[in-house]
Amino acid sequence: MTPMIDVVFLLIIFFLVSSHLAQQETQLEMELPTATTHDPPRDEAVTRITLNLLADGRMLVGASETDPTTLESRLRVAARDSPEPVEVRVRADRRIPFALLEPALVACAKAGVWNVTFATYERRE
Repeated sequence: MTPMIDVVFLLIIFFLVSSHLAQQETQLEMELPTATTHDPPRDEAVTRITLNLLADGRMLVGASETDPTTLESRLRVAARDSPEPVEVRVRADRRIPFALLEPALVACAKAGVWNVTFATYERRE
């Protein structure tokens, strides 16, 4: 009975830590662009990877800094290992030029990930 209780406590700790890391990548402070229209969120089973593009040009996946070549290889591995389709959610600062966004989009295309969405704020009028 004691080993089973130990396993349960380890699982609880694992899920607490993993959920904290998943929330951390979407709580990064940045000024997102605004949009007046949007597609409603779908209830599909997908493997979602959040890509943060900061105003200073850094590219973050999760909490680790990356470059387009490393991003492409990570996406290839995720697409190969995941039974669900892979979605990349791009959280880009509104002040970055397209030249900083383009390498990330090219890396997604080279990795075969076509489901790319952009995080925005809803424009209030």
